[in-house]
Amino acid sequence: MPEATPRRALITGITGQDGSYLAELLLEKGYEVYGIVRRASTETFERITHIKDKIRLLQADLTDQVSLIEILHDIRPREIYNLAAMSFVPTSWKQPILTGDVTALGVTRVLEAIRVVDKSIRFYQASSSEMFGHVQETPQTEKTPFYPRSPYGVAKLYGHWITVNYRESYNIFAVSGILFNHESPRRGLEFVTRKVTHGVARIKHGLQNELRLGNLEAKRDWGFAKDYVRAMWLMLQQDAPDDYVVSSDRTHTVRDMCEVAFGRVGLDWKKYVIEDPEFYRPAEVHLLLGNSAKARAKLGWTPETSFEQLIELMVDADMERIARQIKNERA
Repeated sequence: MPEATPRRALITGITGQDGSYLAELLLEKGYEVYGIVRRASTETFERITHIKDKIRLLQADLTDQVSLIEILHDIRPREIYNLAAMSFVPTSWKQPILTGDVTALGVTRVLEAIRVVDKSIRFYQASSSEMFGHVQETPQTEKTPFYPRSPYGVAKLYGHWITVNYRESYNIFAVSGILFNHESPRRGLEFVTRKVTHGVARIKHGLQNELRLGNLEAKRDWGFAKDYVRAMWLMLQQDAPDDYVVSSDRTHTVRDMCEVAFGRVGLDWKKYVIEDPEFYRPAEVHLLLGNSAKARAKLGWTPETSFEQLIELMVDADMERIARQIKNERA
């Protein structure tokens, strides 16, 4: 069993958008990076293919307490970043029990493994702005009351409070980052940002002629995932554990996103976008807007990428992807 070192980190959800950017950041800082992956019949490692030879992947599951304890015994990480979750909000209505087991109780299992194996391990929990849901005040801060509006938001709220509970009960360095929406070219196609930018690329390349979306007036506080994982790392480098809102402090509608995305390729979004009630949520979250003053003051964190830059970056990446696909199909 290796000794714990200040530069050994374990990431759950390493194959996801945030996990891949965080792994890159930690490698740049000289960390030994370990990632937890679930045993599956198909491997989905495309987001980490470029760094797979620099990290170590271990099989475990947030629904299996024993596997988590064994991994902590074996690798002795100094830091754990819990990014794994059932993270697509609409799916949480279709699979509410699984969402609770993974996104809520999974947090408890990781914290319990830390309590059993080594309470000096520092723990980061990926909390979510979806916990604010039916917002009680705008903008939202660390002190804003929570009112989740989806099984995902409810599960994230449990994970958030159990992190606080283990911090206060067992003196574990456990923090939660209440991250507002953060996107990137690595975002899954089921999320509205990628649905828009991928749709724009397909329309520009003549592969489709319309884009169906849900509520165009829904407002979110969108930032760049690569900026936000830097805040995660900073939280675990502080002298004392605390919780932080991480956000761009600006809000935009889905309509704004369409305008920027289609404009990037010289198209008028109004000619292609159809608002379809089929994509409305059962309980909509209409306005999420963060106030990250605490993170900016105490962590020295600021986002470096604007909303417009983010959407244009994603459109450019999808334009390149579609162009490669067309070229490969014709080859």
